[in-house]
Amino acid sequence: MNQSYITIFFRTLFVISMTAGSIAAAYYSFPLTYPFLIALILSSVIHPVVDYLDKVTGFPRTINVLGVLAFFLLAAFGVLTILVAEIVTGTAYLAKTLPPHISTFISYCEKLFTTHIQPLYNELTLLFQELETNQQASIVTHIQTLGDSAAKNAGLLLSHILEMIPRFFALLPNTAAVLIFSLLATFFMTKDWHKLKAMLVLILPDRVTANSKAISSELKKAMAGFIKAQAVLVFITMVIVFIGLSLLKVEHAATIAFLIGLVDLLPYLGAGSVFVPWILYLSITGQLPQAIGIGILYLVVLIQRQLTEPKILSKSIGIDPLATLIALFAGFKLFGFLGLIAGPAVLVIIQAFITTGALKEIWSYITVQQK
Repeated sequence: MNQSYITIFFRTLFVISMTAGSIAAAYYSFPLTYPFLIALILSSVIHPVVDYLDKVTGFPRTINVLGVLAFFLLAAFGVLTILVAEIVTGTAYLAKTLPPHISTFISYCEKLFTTHIQPLYNELTLLFQELETNQQASIVTHIQTLGDSAAKNAGLLLSHILEMIPRFFALLPNTAAVLIFSLLATFFMTKDWHKLKAMLVLILPDRVTANSKAISSELKKAMAGFIKAQAVLVFITMVIVFIGLSLLKVEHAATIAFLIGLVDLLPYLGAGSVFVPWILYLSITGQLPQAIGIGILYLVVLIQRQLTEPKILSKSIGIDPLATLIALFAGFKLFGFLGLIAGPAVLVIIQAFITTGALKEIWSYITVQQK
């Protein structure tokens, strides 16, 4: 066999093994390393600000890092405070307005029972009495079986809900520990950013360093583009919802539009988690014109999101719209709603390897002829 083919085979096998090994190592080590990955992301975001303060203020880098971290923490706390205050205000508004709606809903249920369910029950009772004894016994057995099954499923559901409560409280200490470790790691990484970078340059080969720097730059651009794209999509949703609710004369249109815009960030659920129950409630309570209006608004939001998301994502990240659409669909089919994020992320990584020439170098390494 030709020696070059043997070399290409073993080099291909080596590249595939290294890639698979890296992915497996990253996957299995993630539960232990994710606080430090969060810290790396935060540090890469704030270190340019710290560098700027180093040049302007002349203070020690430690002071500047602490100042920037404190500013970001205060900003996050301020946003959280505003959200909590808005939730409290919304809850107070709901506490004031919901009782009449609940009363209307109960009246509707009573009317539905007296006009439809009770006559149907009476007719079924008459038909049941006309059946033979064995047929009545069979029906009773099936009803008992369905009742036992429903009771069992309801018990399991209640058991799962009750089990989630201690799990939620058990997550609080872990969340606090992750937050503390991430902040500490962010501080040390940012403070020693240039030292750590110089250390990596000394350890890694020049070609790997150059490719890593180029790939990192491309990924940063893609991440910034992704955040920008999501902000644009949320803003468009908020504007559409605000205009629609204003035309329908819904109170607190701005607040509702803001909350729906935030909910629209949730993969798979999106604005439908607010609109669908709202439309069902309006329909049940007899407010059909309002329900139709909200339904049309939801369709407009849904169609707008489906049409604009691939285009805005592709423009912001710099990848082809068709490729973005394929990545979104493939990611959703393979990994569910998380795939809507993972699909474009993998596509961005592949594009970064192509743009920086890293993929070409890997191919050259595999196919280079030996002297």
